[in-house]
Amino acid sequence: MDGHRVVTLNEVIRSVDVVVTATGNKNVVTREHMDRMKNGCIVCNMGHSNSEIDVNSIHTPELRWETVRSQVDHIIWPDGRMIILLAEGRLVNMSCSTVPSFVVSVAAATQALALIELYNAVQGRYKSDVYLLPKKMDEYVASLHLPTFDAHLTELSDEQAKYLGLNRSGPFKPNYYRY
Repeated sequence: MDGHRVVTLNEVIRSVDVVVTATGNKNVVTREHMDRMKNGCIVCNMGHSNSEIDVNSIHTPELRWETVRSQVDHIIWPDGRMIILLAEGRLVNMSCSTVPSFVVSVAAATQALALIELYNAVQGRYKSDVYLLPKKMDEYVASLHLPTFDAHLTELSDEQAKYLGLNRSGPFKPNYYRY
């Protein structure tokens, strides 16, 4: 819908420079595909499993693996042609990410609270839809992470909360505000 052609991997495998899987399926990129890739093609997986690229099929005596640096391997065919495999075919967004563990902790805590809310909600409260998390939940997760920074918050006085039109315990931003 954005003007991109939708084609099969077999149709373009000889001409593409980058192959990124994101299906969650098995053997989306096979040895046959890799045998036909152009020299220097970059191959990686961003799907939901470590089985999208058939990495086992390229662990053979005739192919040489050369580790360029962490999470980057050159797979070299006998004729000298090479592909660049990232994260050994594992989830590149997890294996090669430079996202700090603190950010992952905030995201995981928020997701856990959202799942607890869904589990504990009365039947029918949520239909199959997209919901924004309540500000209160975001602020609670943030408060749990404050000790990491040795940070301490001053609580609003009744007078301050009234002046700002807020509840003393939050949420402290209006619903339209996005963090």
